[in-house]
Amino acid sequence: MREATPLLPALAVLLLLTACGSEHAGAPGAAAPASGVPVTDPPVEGVRITSITLPSATPAPTPSDRFRVHPDPLPATGDSGISAAYEVTNSGTGALTYTILFDFTTDAGEVMGNRRETVRSLAPGATRRGTVRLGAPAPGSSRVSRVKVAQVTRVPAAEAPPAPGQCPPSGVRLTADDGDAAMGLRVVGLHLENCGKRDYALDGYPLLELLDEDLAPVRGVRIVHGSGGVSPDARFDEPARPLVLKPGDSAVSGLMWRNTTGFGTPVDVPYVRVRAERGAAPVTVTPHLDLGTTGKLAVRAWARPPALD
Repeated sequence: MREATPLLPALAVLLLLTACGSEHAGAPGAAAPASGVPVTDPPVEGVRITSITLPSATPAPTPSDRFRVHPDPLPATGDSGISAAYEVTNSGTGALTYTILFDFTTDAGEVMGNRRETVRSLAPGATRRGTVRLGAPAPGSSRVSRVKVAQVTRVPAAEAPPAPGQCPPSGVRLTADDGDAAMGLRVVGLHLENCGKRDYALDGYPLLELLDEDLAPVRGVRIVHGSGGVSPDARFDEPARPLVLKPGDSAVSGLMWRNTTGFGTPVDVPYVRVRAERGAAPVTVTPHLDLGTTGKLAVRAWARPPALD
C-alpha cells in the first residue's frame, strides 16, 4: 500500500505562488490608488503649485525583498492619473491674463511632458485655483514624480489674444504662432482672421511695441520693414499691398531676428504689443524675442496666406 502524500506543503506552495502572481499582475498599466502630496515651493510670478497627485508605486517581488516598492514606467495609453493643483494670485494693479507652462518631470529633472493653462481676466488682488493634468504620457516615459512651473506670461486682460473659437469685439482675431528656429535665426508668424461680419481693410505692416517683463517699453531695438539684412527671405521682402479681408478671410505677417551675440548687452523682449493697423485695438503676444546683441527686428507686410495644395 502506497503511503498518502501530505497535502499541507503543496497547499502552502500553491498559496505562495498565487500571492506572488497577484502582486506582479498589478504592475503593468494597472490603475493604482492616487495620493495627494502637499507642495510648499515658493510661487513663480504669482503662480504656486499647492499639491501633486501621483499614482502609487506598485509593489513587486524581488529575490531579496518580495515587497519592495519599485517605480513602474508610465502606461503608454490612457490617463496617467498625474495632476497638480495650483493657484494664481494677481498682485498687480490691473486685470491680467496668465498663461502658465507646467513641466512634469522625474526626480532627475527630465521633462516627461508639459501642459499650458490659461487663467483669463484675473482681477487685482484676486486668487484663482485650478488643476493641471498630464493626461496620456508619451510612449516610453519614465515615472513622473514632480510638477514645476516652467514659465509664466501675463498680459493686460483687455489685450490678451482671444480664446480659441472666440471673436473679440473688434471683429478680428490676432494671434502669434510658436515660431521656427534654425542656425540662430528665429521667425514667428502673426495671424489675423476676420471673424466679424464686415470687411476689414489692411495696407502695410503691423505696428509693434516691444515690452519688458514689467510691460514697459524696450529701447534700443530697430524695427525694420522687410528682411532688413537680418536674413534673405523673399516673403519678408514682398512689398505691402492693400488687402480687404471679407468675413472668414485671413492674413499673415511675421517677425524675424537673429539671437547672435557680440559686443554689447543682449536684449530679451518677452512681450510684443501688436496693432493690425493704426488705430486698431492692441493685442499683446508673447513670442519672447531673444535678440542677442543684434538690436534689429524685421517685420513682414500683411499678405494673403499661401494657398493650400
